[in-house]
Amino acid sequence: MSKYYYYLVAGLPELTLEDSKLSYTVADFKAELYPDLSDKDRKLIDLFYLKFDNANVLKLLKDKDATIDPRGNYSAEELAEFISSLKEGDEIVDAMFPSYLSTFISEYFNATAEDDFLHEDRLAALYYEYAMKCKNKFVSSWFAFNLTMNNILVALTARKFKMDIAPLIVGDTEVCEALRTSGARDFGLTGEVDFLDQLVKISETEELVEREKKIDQLRWNWMEEATFFNYFTVERLFVFLLQLEMIERWISLDKEKGNQLFRSIIATLKDEVQIPAEFR
Repeated sequence: MSKYYYYLVAGLPELTLEDSKLSYTVADFKAELYPDLSDKDRKLIDLFYLKFDNANVLKLLKDKDATIDPRGNYSAEELAEFISSLKEGDEIVDAMFPSYLSTFISEYFNATAEDDFLHEDRLAALYYEYAMKCKNKFVSSWFAFNLTMNNILVALTARKFKMDIAPLIVGDTEVCEALRTSGARDFGLTGEVDFLDQLVKISETEELVEREKKIDQLRWNWMEEATFFNYFTVERLFVFLLQLEMIERWISLDKEKGNQLFRSIIATLKDEVQIPAEFR
């Protein structure tokens, strides 16, 4: 039976994507509300915070003394010890870490120069595959939605710059396969992806910060619709975290800096013929 969080949800502030300041943060949630969740629901919320652990693992693999994002589930010490154990080939018996991280770190140390893939993309693929197996329908659907959306946007951008789409697609779903193999204008996805037309219009937006804002608005609308009847459940808490993190990102990124960031992405596309994954 699902647990209801009447007081927790009722006490959360109202959020809109246009908020310019916050009285609450993703870190505050972890410190104040996370302990009140059931063990089962904590595991769901952990899936959200794992995005920060993914980034932290990539940092520590490149520099064991790197400063990590404290919003992750694991401390720098825990991750460093985990990485060290896998590097040495030790058997990991502790179920403290999700299996996909073990898979990725082991692959990282066993990779050869001939292995033609971006580590960020490989980790993203494993993360999404892991999260989409979640038994919670909304959480699983959220990750599937994002995987599909990000891949379609990457494919549309690659096609615009006449690049090979196949190696840029992350994941192994039917939509991923269609994006890799179809030469059709719609990749054969009309009727399969109900937000395809919206993504095509978004991809045509020239002003890059505006484009990114439209992407986040699509995410926002999707999650609100998907949880319309989830009033006091863990799904509503998950959405609150997603929206909170989205607003935090926009507050920290003013328009001028945003334009510089996205212009640099396009420059990378042209100079290196490579698309930075939107999953990072």
